[in-house]
Amino acid sequence: MSDPTKLPYRPCVGVMLVNAQGLAFVGKRIDNKEGDWWQMPQGGVDEGEDLDVAALRELAEETGVDGGLVNLIAQTREDLLYDLPDHLIGKLWKGRYRGQRQSWFLARFAGSDADIRLDAHTPPEFCEWKWVEPELLPELIVPFKKRVYRAVLDEFRGLI
Repeated sequence: MSDPTKLPYRPCVGVMLVNAQGLAFVGKRIDNKEGDWWQMPQGGVDEGEDLDVAALRELAEETGVDGGLVNLIAQTREDLLYDLPDHLIGKLWKGRYRGQRQSWFLARFAGSDADIRLDAHTPPEFCEWKWVEPELLPELIVPFKKRVYRAVLDEFRGLI
């Protein structure tokens, strides 16, 4: 690829799902072979799809959590951008994007752990999941997304 800066950002949503104890959901990606990284649910926005609808769809696909078990509390004021590391540009998303432009949502989970089903979608995204203190989120994610996770945490901290 001659100039990755000419590529657009992939439209994406992310969900910080928190339980009644104020802990945040993270999953370990099945396809991650390069470390012990955990992430919050996130994914692409379909053409013409409303962001809140995309957030609930992605949450259901990745966690099995039905939209009736969550309450969307807040959305980030601005989109958060990240660039892929050089070694991943051209390999992910059929080489069409340089990174992601993400809108994040804070969602309160009203269900029980039994409502979380990583196999709700084929293929599953995560192989394991757990609840963590929100302050740990930036330390659990791959390094190139740490800045985004810090910004999400900073914006939602008072609402968790």
